[in-house]
Amino acid sequence: MNPKGDMTPSPLAPSWLTLPADPADLTPADAPALFPAGAARDERGRLSLGGVPVTELAARFGTPLYVVDEAELRSRAAAFKRAFDDAFAELCGGADVYYAGKVLLNTSVARWVHEEGLRIDTASGGELAVALAAGIPAADIGLHGNNKSDAEIERALTLGLGRIIADSLDEVDRIAARAAELDTTADVMLRLTPGVHASTHEYIATAHEDQKFGLSMQARAGQERSDAAEAVRRALTSEHIHLLGLHCHIGSQIFESAGFAEAARRLIGFLGDVRREHGVQLPELDLGGGYGIAYTQADSPSTPQALAGEIAAVVAEACEQAGIDVPRISIEPGRAIAGPAGVTLYSVGVQKDVEVDAEDTTALRRYVAVDGGMSDNARPVLYDAEYSVTLASRAPTGEQVLARVVGKHCESGDIVVKHAYLPADLRRGDVLAVPATGAYCWSLASNYNYLPRPAIVAVKDGHAEVIVRGEDESDLLRRDVGVPAPSGHGEGTPE
Repeated sequence: MNPKGDMTPSPLAPSWLTLPADPADLTPADAPALFPAGAARDERGRLSLGGVPVTELAARFGTPLYVVDEAELRSRAAAFKRAFDDAFAELCGGADVYYAGKVLLNTSVARWVHEEGLRIDTASGGELAVALAAGIPAADIGLHGNNKSDAEIERALTLGLGRIIADSLDEVDRIAARAAELDTTADVMLRLTPGVHASTHEYIATAHEDQKFGLSMQARAGQERSDAAEAVRRALTSEHIHLLGLHCHIGSQIFESAGFAEAARRLIGFLGDVRREHGVQLPELDLGGGYGIAYTQADSPSTPQALAGEIAAVVAEACEQAGIDVPRISIEPGRAIAGPAGVTLYSVGVQKDVEVDAEDTTALRRYVAVDGGMSDNARPVLYDAEYSVTLASRAPTGEQVLARVVGKHCESGDIVVKHAYLPADLRRGDVLAVPATGAYCWSLASNYNYLPRPAIVAVKDGHAEVIVRGEDESDLLRRDVGVPAPSGHGEGTPE
């Protein structure tokens, strides 16, 4: 029988979702790769990741389960470093690539990316603690954040972090004051908002004026100078700030290079203004990143080589027009490193069909409930994010039905995969695999409905290893002071 039987596309399916010619094919010719390069199916159709069958992973570690392909993550980190080094070699001696800790951070991942030549970008004291625990040198760590605490600033100064990215005039002043008290000098980048609107979700577009991040490059009515220009003045006149340069980040999950190009032009023009006004050329420029990845067959991500080449050409031209030397460039690929390396495994539970109105007819949608949901992947409910899914524990052949994969939480918005075709003979206990979950899924995980957060398992060369332990009910109860102490451990809260 044809893998999709005699079906025609469901009228409930979005236009980009097509019936698969072969549901078992992980790399169809007309669609982007969604799974890590090392993913494969055996002769029985079972999926393996990093050489380990998902059936073995589910049996050993349970589901839900975050699986990270170490080789895929490392290769993507190395590819960005190599591409941007090559593109900027003649312009400024190469480029620095920062791994965004907020995407997925634990000591194993931090070590992997650092071994591939990347630095680490942190956005809180907690992320900084993980990077330090991984043995990352302070000089290779940056500290972001729009509301850094006094303790975070002091820790960054005491450690001698490679850079602190100041997000406001308040932070410039506070960094300078604390550095003076500690009799040290802070290496500072200024985060600017260049007014470039990325084609992405409103809450992950971060360079327009009406949002919380950065220093505006536009002077408001009654201002002598913009906040960005004033921040430069204060930093350059402070004895305790070494102003490294400028930083911007226009958003996340961006496919088009036009936004990056325009942001680069505006910041380089600003660097030219700084040189003319202050007689100083700032040595560094961070152009951010947030490069898009494929979550569904509708996505068309670029390659590191293409992005690097396009950005390098714009930077070279803009610097020539501004009359300045090309500064040392740094970028932050964001989800493009860890996202495609991650796959989440779920077990199928309850299924039910519902009849839905569709134009002038009705159609069936199958709801497939799994043992996780918004507690392990909050992106669909936060950003209306789309994902893909495949039956992983056996061959996904036969008739395909339009399905919606949902979680077990007490929320109607608890959706894991909104639109997908899955085998009509799906049954309880089957293992589903949702690709491209290496970014922000574990980072945003919660204990909603008191579900324990899943483990993270790294796979490579046929071996699987827990790199972050999953929680159990004892973890959920440990902080509840009303729970009696275990016998023999005394009363009250543990010291």
